[in-house]
Amino acid sequence: MKITSALLAGLLFGLGLIVSGMADPAKVLGFLDLAGAWDPSLAFVMAGAVLAASLGYAWLRRRGRALDGGPLHWPPPARVDVRLAVGSLVFGAGWGLAGFCPGPALVNAAAGLPQALIFVAAMVAGMALFSALEYLKNRQ
Repeated sequence: MKITSALLAGLLFGLGLIVSGMADPAKVLGFLDLAGAWDPSLAFVMAGAVLAASLGYAWLRRRGRALDGGPLHWPPPARVDVRLAVGSLVFGAGWGLAGFCPGPALVNAAAGLPQALIFVAAMVAGMALFSALEYLKNRQ
């Protein structure tokens, strides 16, 4: 059930990216181009996503259990530290340089777009490097 739910959620997310045009790197770069031909449509998509997620979280908090009847696992509150700030800056820089963030990159990689395949390979390499560094750090 969990795998099916995850697959359906991923397909719905990917379809939403395609329908909204957010899988197009030019659309994302147009949003980031404040000094040129700025395209605010990404802000509206983000606002709609935040609204939908907020409603979903509020409903789940009232419901008290997951859709499959299991317990809800809420993440603990996180504090903003240097590590989070630097990671956010690196994420944003990569997004601005490539025009991809992970979701649209996976959609475009599945469609065979060469730039997305390179981005996803670099993203996976970065995640593997981070995991290896964390492993080494925690062994000490």
